[in-house]
Amino acid sequence: MQEVHDPQADLSTGRVLLIDKPMRWTSFDAVHRIKRVLLQDVLKNIEDPVQRKTLKRKLKVGHAGTLDPLATGLLIMCTGPMTKKIMDIQSQEKEYTGTITLGAVTPTYDLESAPEQFKAIDSISEEQLLAAAKKFVGVIQQIPPAHSAVKVGGQRAYELARKGQDVAVKSREVEIKSLIFSSIRFPEIDFVVTCSKGTYIRSLAHDLGQELGCGGYLSALRRTRIGNFRVEDAVGPIAFVS
Repeated sequence: MQEVHDPQADLSTGRVLLIDKPMRWTSFDAVHRIKRVLLQDVLKNIEDPVQRKTLKRKLKVGHAGTLDPLATGLLIMCTGPMTKKIMDIQSQEKEYTGTITLGAVTPTYDLESAPEQFKAIDSISEEQLLAAAKKFVGVIQQIPPAHSAVKVGGQRAYELARKGQDVAVKSREVEIKSLIFSSIRFPEIDFVVTCSKGTYIRSLAHDLGQELGCGGYLSALRRTRIGNFRVEDAVGPIAFVS
């Protein structure tokens, strides 16, 4: 990956930047902060107001795949002409690690909302968990969370859900290519999942809990790979503090 500060590249050829997104940042936060820093480099020796305005308009920054605020990990940013590659990058296979907590549900399917409807999980065995997980591997129909950016009737689903409205989100076809449990310590289960574009790991956690009859929600998530891009090659937010 190129150095972070290369204003001429951002304007002419464009770049692909690998960011290790911290918790609580939205994907929009990342775009805004990184564009602000790159603009400072582009404009630092330019005094003419017309030229400054032109350069601001020319500098494009976009991300290739949203990460929820509570998720950390790989967020791919494209600048300049490389923003044309965003759709290609977004379509590539994704890999995540994280934790599912069984025995309760949350309205958002993660810890953006408080756990509720607690149930005992004493009767659930490791064998039952593994058998249930097999049902979610392969090409499946998945319903995105009501608290998601999916559009329903022209509005974002989460906007309707936050108003207390019932949200009917349509199912979509996704592929869970592999689901491995790296640690099982009930009620928490650590996992590694490889999946297609459009997969909601929050929905996977919720649906697994429903299949087991005890409820479940996503309590931690980190994106580690998109295609051949890996989080190990990403830079942290400190690289964009000016």
